[in-house]
Amino acid sequence: MWDAALIALERFADPLHIGMLMAGVLAGTVIGILPGMGGIASVAILLPFIFKLDVNTAMVLLIGSVAVVHTSDTITSVLIGTPGSAASATTVLDGHPLAKQGQAGRALSAAFLSSLIGGLIGAVFLTLSLPIARPLVLLFGSPELLMLCVLGLSFAGFLTGSQPLKGAMSACLGLLLGSVGAAPTEAVYRYSFDQLYLLDGIPLVGVALGVFGIAEIVDLLAKGGQISERIGLGGGWIQGMKDVMHHWGIVVRGSLIGVWAGILPGIGATAGSWMSYGHVVAMARDRERFGKGDIRGVIGPESANNSVEAGDLIPTLLFSVPGGAPSAILLGALFYYGIQPGPRMVQENLDLVFTIIWGFAFANAIGAGLCLLLSPALARLTWVPFGKLAPAIVVTIFIGAFQSSQDFGDLFVLLGLGIVGWLMKQLGWARAPFLVGFVLSKPTEQYLWLSISRYGAEWLWRPGVIVMGLLLLATIVWIIYGKFKGKQSFDEESTEGPPSLGKTASILFTLFILVILTGAAYEAISYPYLGAIFPVAAAVPAIFMAVLQVVFDLRAPAVGVGPEARNRTRTAMGYFLSLVLYFFLIWFFGFLIATALFTFLFLYV
Repeated sequence: MWDAALIALERFADPLHIGMLMAGVLAGTVIGILPGMGGIASVAILLPFIFKLDVNTAMVLLIGSVAVVHTSDTITSVLIGTPGSAASATTVLDGHPLAKQGQAGRALSAAFLSSLIGGLIGAVFLTLSLPIARPLVLLFGSPELLMLCVLGLSFAGFLTGSQPLKGAMSACLGLLLGSVGAAPTEAVYRYSFDQLYLLDGIPLVGVALGVFGIAEIVDLLAKGGQISERIGLGGGWIQGMKDVMHHWGIVVRGSLIGVWAGILPGIGATAGSWMSYGHVVAMARDRERFGKGDIRGVIGPESANNSVEAGDLIPTLLFSVPGGAPSAILLGALFYYGIQPGPRMVQENLDLVFTIIWGFAFANAIGAGLCLLLSPALARLTWVPFGKLAPAIVVTIFIGAFQSSQDFGDLFVLLGLGIVGWLMKQLGWARAPFLVGFVLSKPTEQYLWLSISRYGAEWLWRPGVIVMGLLLLATIVWIIYGKFKGKQSFDEESTEGPPSLGKTASILFTLFILVILTGAAYEAISYPYLGAIFPVAAAVPAIFMAVLQVVFDLRAPAVGVGPEARNRTRTAMGYFLSLVLYFFLIWFFGFLIATALFTFLFLYV
């Protein structure tokens, strides 16, 4: 095993790998400071650039971005009190008060160093998990791997966001979208509607960039204004590092909490940071200081943020079960190269696993150093109106989506899912389960087919299947119990709060989803048995959940839509129309002329 680790380490002597790691770190650092974008958008934007790279170089690029987003998103959390991502919301509680006291430098340096140490501890635990988990993974057959996929989907659906039904339906929609194209078990094309573009399925790039990239950009543009107001960084940079050394116990405990939160699919960095913050407060004797500018309230959650991503890689690489959207994209990239995480990967591609681990550790160190050195420049970037930055990001997303198959269908998918993703965000639908479902659709169907063909119905009675089935049942019971007790889940998606488009819009969107699910189930009935079983299994439970959601929405009290929400919706629709215009300009004039015209019109008209 350690020979594979040394082979992976030698790859970083190659200037190409170092350059790609730096590119990923820079992309993650810059995108991390844009509120709402986060690691999901960062990885999605980089995804189109991997197609000309070998698998090791591609993983270095992507993992470099994933590793540093939770380091750089601290900048907006501290300076303006607006989280760069949902996971950095806890840093706002004490980081922003410190900035108001003229100690932003102290808070930032403590956060960067805590993130670095947390990431390195996470990488160590990821490495130590290999000799422990590897024998267990090799014992798993297709039924156990199928149940792991079901568990991952269930955790992502039920535990992400504050509305479990919507999260579960989101995961089922992702499964259905992933089943478009040729069925892996029958000679049949599903949901192709006689369109050549759909015969090979929908590319992951368009799905990820649409649901997260386009949706987030339009949402940020609709808010208007610059990212932040000007605030000085102040001093205390050295003091912040001393604080981390003084409170080393908080750093270690926060990192371990983060690793555990990452291992459990569907929990994620948001829950990990809140768990760490709650632990710090509970252990303190002077709790009244928290929320007013206590440096411990920065160190605890920041040490958990980065270690979560390392913990998340454990189920992703060893069991093919992503814990969140960034790891789902990483998993999809591995599928693109024909690599199946799980037993085969730990046997045949162990050096690639160590390449990812080394890349994660190096990226944490480089990212923390860059944030320390470039904090003044990155802080100035937050003063720029987002409307000035948006054209470059939009053009990158459009070109990236088109590169996946160089078909205009990619741009249709990008815009269509961009609108759907924006509506999901406004109406309280978690989008991470949608992406997880899309990525896991192919392996889930393959494991289902293998289990049925090899074992018939007997696979349901295998001990591992029964244990994981009981775990799934216990999770559902716990969620129902929590809802009755009024407990809220952590939302990995957003910090926007409740749905902002009102009750009527929520009901109409759910009815729209119900129509799609019913149509998908009806269409699937016409397929051969092995080609129909998977989409039917995804659609039928979702239909019942959609009906139940409509009933809940009808019984819910009416929620008024204020003038601000209406104005933001109109503005968002205007920006979507501008993206449609860009699409038609590309259609008629090509990318070069269309990009020049779009950028000019966007900035000056």
